[in-house]
Amino acid sequence: METPIKIPRDNKSLYFLYRTVTGRVMLKFLTLRSVSKIAGIYMESAASANLINGFIKKNNIDMSEYIGEDYRCFNDFFTRRIKKKLRPIDKDPSHLIAPCDGLLSAYHIHDGLVIPIKQSEYSIEDLVQNKRVSDMYQNGTCLVFRLCVNHYHRYCYPDNGKKSINIHIDGILHTVRPIALRSRPVFTQNSREYTLIKTENFGTIMMMEIGAMLVGKIHNHHGRAGVERGEEKGYFKYGGSTIVLLIKNNKAVFDESLFESTDNNMETPVKMGEVIGYAK
Repeated sequence: METPIKIPRDNKSLYFLYRTVTGRVMLKFLTLRSVSKIAGIYMESAASANLINGFIKKNNIDMSEYIGEDYRCFNDFFTRRIKKKLRPIDKDPSHLIAPCDGLLSAYHIHDGLVIPIKQSEYSIEDLVQNKRVSDMYQNGTCLVFRLCVNHYHRYCYPDNGKKSINIHIDGILHTVRPIALRSRPVFTQNSREYTLIKTENFGTIMMMEIGAMLVGKIHNHHGRAGVERGEEKGYFKYGGSTIVLLIKNNKAVFDESLFESTDNNMETPVKMGEVIGYAK
């Protein structure tokens, strides 16, 4: 894992949307499902391909890292595949791997509560909307991976195992940038989908994908199935997105510095397939 970095300052547009009266009125309109649907249709259209070159330049994306393709639309580009050699999968069964590229925060779960972002508290039960499932992770660990728009937006399974059906939870789509996380209970508002994975080495892991404002589309490949470590689980279409892993108590250990960095409002950059924890 790389050196933790400070969570970036919020941009002016997000401050306007979440911290002003006019912005909040606009936010009600922007989060309508009809608006999200229209935006999604545009991102799937040939017209959206005109956005690609500007997006690459603005976000300093090195396209030599990706498999060359002719992108029909912006979402084809956004879900581009990276060259496998650049995301080697750690195969040691005692190593828990990152399921995606992103900025990682880690939290100890106590009394049914987790603090995913400074000064905001969310219960695990609110996150999964199932008390039986939330109780499974009491005193365990919550790992939150925040994907920015320049990150690789495909994700994989963290270990071999058997997965349950995908459980979808409807919600209002909001941006997952830090200002939104401080201003609104984003995990109880966003559309999200999770599955329980009975892994070979880390007990039953809950893995959840969370959509973002407007077009935060989640696409998972499998229903109930046997899965392998490093196998692609799915991808996000355009929109900043988040993945959450819940690990049961005494099933994995993590470097304590990871929690300390989170407490200090810092996120740790990780890449899909690299080790982030160890079997206990």
